[in-house]
Amino acid sequence: MADSIQIKHWYACKVFFNKVFEIERMLHESAIECYIPCETVLVERDGKKKKVRKPVISSLLFFRSSEKDALAIQNQLSGRILLYMRKVGFRKYPSVISDAEMNVFILVSSSGEKGLEYLSAEDTDYQVGERVKVIDGPFKGAEGYIHRIKGNRRLVVSIQGVCAVATSYIPQCFLRKIAPDE
Repeated sequence: MADSIQIKHWYACKVFFNKVFEIERMLHESAIECYIPCETVLVERDGKKKKVRKPVISSLLFFRSSEKDALAIQNQLSGRILLYMRKVGFRKYPSVISDAEMNVFILVSSSGEKGLEYLSAEDTDYQVGERVKVIDGPFKGAEGYIHRIKGNRRLVVSIQGVCAVATSYIPQCFLRKIAPDE
């Protein structure tokens, strides 16, 4: 059986100096899978319009590696990134993000749908409401919590302790309640 420290998981890090794409490129060169929640925006430079990727959550990058490699990346890029950590007793460990949690977050944040709203980890109110699964529409398969934002019923998908994304309005008929034991 493989050593648990070598099993690959998703981790989140805060990237300093607005260098998320540079860090992403460096990690890709090392064959490390990365994800940056982005949107495509139209910018004009020197009179020419061009589509560019823009992070929707400033300084946030997710990557998939073993815990050992995550700590090595933190050391290698010291002063440029900071891993999200959890405290167990008196020690700190990189915060593991489950594949299921990450897959749903990627599904929603990469959907290209308009009206997504990103929330920070400090916004502690985003898990209020019923737990549901989306059964139809552009967010089909996503699971999260229903929350009223600006008067509309929206699905909130969170990465615990890191961030959350709220979808645009989802019709009631596209939602199925999830029992607490599911």
